[in-house]
Amino acid sequence: MKKYISPICLFIALFVFGGVSAQNVEFIKSNFPGKEKEFKEAKNNYKQGNKYFDMGRGMYRTALELFLKANSFNPSCADLNYKIGKCYVNTIQKTTAIQYLEKAYLLNPSVAPDIKYLMGQAYHLNLEFDKAIQFLQEYKATLSPDMLAQVGPDIEKRINACNVGKELVKKPVRVFIDNLGSNINTIYPEYSPLITADESQIFFTSRRDNTTGGKLDENDLQYYEDIYFSDKTGSGWTKATNPKKPLNSDKHDATVGLSPDGQTLLIYKGTNGGDIFECKLKGDQWSSPSKLKLNTKYHESSATFSFDGRTMYFVSDRPGGYGGGDIYITKKDDKGRWSTPVNAGPVINTPENEEGVFMQSDGKTLYFSSQGHKGMGGFDIFKSSFENGQWTEPVNIGYPINTPDDDVFFSIAASGIHGYYSSVKPEGYGAQDIYEITFLGAEKPVINNTEDNLLASQTQPVSETVIEPVVAILDNQVTLLKGIISDEINLAPVGAVIEITDNDKNEIISSFESNSKTGKYLVSLPSGKNYGIAVKAEGYLFHSENLNIPPSTTYREINKDIKLKKVEVGSTIVLNNIFFDFNKATIRPESTSELDRLVKLLTDLPTLKIEISGHTDNIGASAYNKKLSEQRAKSVVDYLVGKSIAADRLTFVGYGFDKPIATNDTEEGRQMNRRTEFKILSK
Repeated sequence: MKKYISPICLFIALFVFGGVSAQNVEFIKSNFPGKEKEFKEAKNNYKQGNKYFDMGRGMYRTALELFLKANSFNPSCADLNYKIGKCYVNTIQKTTAIQYLEKAYLLNPSVAPDIKYLMGQAYHLNLEFDKAIQFLQEYKATLSPDMLAQVGPDIEKRINACNVGKELVKKPVRVFIDNLGSNINTIYPEYSPLITADESQIFFTSRRDNTTGGKLDENDLQYYEDIYFSDKTGSGWTKATNPKKPLNSDKHDATVGLSPDGQTLLIYKGTNGGDIFECKLKGDQWSSPSKLKLNTKYHESSATFSFDGRTMYFVSDRPGGYGGGDIYITKKDDKGRWSTPVNAGPVINTPENEEGVFMQSDGKTLYFSSQGHKGMGGFDIFKSSFENGQWTEPVNIGYPINTPDDDVFFSIAASGIHGYYSSVKPEGYGAQDIYEITFLGAEKPVINNTEDNLLASQTQPVSETVIEPVVAILDNQVTLLKGIISDEINLAPVGAVIEITDNDKNEIISSFESNSKTGKYLVSLPSGKNYGIAVKAEGYLFHSENLNIPPSTTYREINKDIKLKKVEVGSTIVLNNIFFDFNKATIRPESTSELDRLVKLLTDLPTLKIEISGHTDNIGASAYNKKLSEQRAKSVVDYLVGKSIAADRLTFVGYGFDKPIATNDTEEGRQMNRRTEFKILSK
């Protein structure tokens, strides 16, 4: 039988018998004759590094800087190489640990009891799964029964993660992963990116040297966290800006969650064990952080809003969960109060930690990181959909997005094309950088193209292999409606309330505000509903839009600037959410919300007198269209009178197709012409 020689044994043999010295050189003065000054400096760095090393993982980064200085003088100290390797495994650039741990093992195989475990961990992080499994198993074989009981489950979990990693690496997902560049990233850590639904703005956390307090956290000697943001332009991301106070403080302030329109930001502060705060953008000023009542004395970390802002998903390690940090759900009532949080359940949560929760704009797809589901190691990113009243089994979103390291705080744009996360990569700017992930569709098939490829000197067609271009995924079922709300006359931006109604249920499902300084608004509308959209502002007539989005509608953006009209005589408003039965004057039930808005307007302005008018396209006879349009206008008046609006304040008229507002040559134009309006006659 052929004897097996392990890779590390072969490496040792080559190292020793190849003429390379494998002698362990301790930091003893006699080992460095004639280099007393250099020895003294290196020994001091080694000693100071040990001081920080012994303080625990939070100080490994500081210890590493000192150890590397000492190592440049004496690269053959087993203990020093071991400690450098351990620092790298537990901080940044983790795969760099391999060369130091290998050398430590060669210089002294018994340099530390956990050397083989660390080597297994380092190989795992470097995607060398078979080597990792070998060293983890060898380490496990050295353990006493008591130690095996303590660390055995962790070793088995890591071995299982290696096996999962081997399978995921065989079938990588088709993505591009690109660094967001120097306007976003620095030599300091950047992480926890949050993106508006339309990708126009990004918020993230950084520990750079211009944080608000400008001080170092004594626990790890890094700058305190601050929140930064950047706007996307045609030429890329603008230079990241620190919004300063009140969003940031002298202590830790980190990004947690963002509403789809970017007007509400959830932030984390390290108070009371870790709490979540809410900040709202008023014009160009952020409100002071307001502590959410869902916080407890336990650790609350990441959070995310649903598309309508009425549901929040957050992470807490409060008692009563499934173990570690769990994802909880809370809903907002009509008075703006959050309900008692409910655990998301065992399909989502595990006995280990869940973290980095993010709800997609489609209102049903939840992304989160987990240590407990089937992953490559550390935290992996998973997704689950809420369908038929329950969560689907979480799916690992794959390699190379997920790695054997911790992959946390992933967010994705409404289009589903771009995701954002932080990672440490060799080509980065240093520490963690923020990257953009571009998701690609299924690989295009190879086809033979022979069409029209004849050459004069040839009698056979020229056959060439053509690979279809990569096409991004566009199957996310959500519509973004965005634009600017302004005054019709002077075009000044208006801060307005935008109400979204489910017309089929006559139920207001969400309410947003446009920015009072810019007038910008953005709403996210999942496919499969008939939406009524009402824009209201003090001193203006309400404006209505209708979007009936079939269930199969894929991602799209609709830019719709809205100009509000003052309450003035002669002002005319189209009531886009009043519907009639085909060729009849019978008002359909889904018109109720729109009609009730008109009732409220007339109630709030009791001297207002209006004309209700019906309009048609030019299909059919003129007399028939006028009669039908008049009957429909009368049906609206009858509804208003039935809601106690005085009949003498109301008149009705049918114009048929005499007053088109669009061409009748297209279906889209004809649809616009088929409408109900009201006009102010007196105030």
